[in-house]
This record gives sequence, structure tokens and C-alpha cells, in this order.
Amino acid sequence: MGGVSIWHWIVVGVIVMLLFGRGKVSELMGDVAKGIKSFKKGMADDDEPATPPPSATPADPRVIDQATTSNPAAAKAEHKA
Repeated sequence: MGGVSIWHWIVVGVIVMLLFGRGKVSELMGDVAKGIKSFKKGMADDDEPATPPPSATPADPRVIDQATTSNPAAAKAEHKA
């Protein structure tokens, strides 16, 4: 029950190459490389400070009157009293 040596990895590599073929392995490595590049680009984009779009801040803030937005049932009870 010894450890895994370099020969074990070589045998595993040969078996993978036989099962999937050279084309599939190179496509898989290309996809992994694209994923890594995309990840690095995303991390670089996160480093830049995000500025909100100009339309994100309202130009005319509105005040909501809490008395007019209360429960309609409670408003009817107040009018009856």
C-alpha cells in the first residue's frame, strides 16, 4: 500500500489518452484555459471601482405620507369612531 509514484501517473495518463484520444484532451485543456482567462478577467474587473449609472439615482425623491398608505380596514374603523 505504498504511495503514488510517477509511474502510476504515467500509466493513468496513457489510459486517459487511449480512452479520450488526443483531440478530446486538447479541447478539454483549451476549455480549461478559456475558463482560467475568463476568471482572471472577472477578478480584474472586480478590482476596478464600480460607478453607478447616472439614471440609478433619482432626480426627484418622493415623500410617501404614511397616513394615506395605512391599512384600509383601520382607516374605516377610524372613520366610524
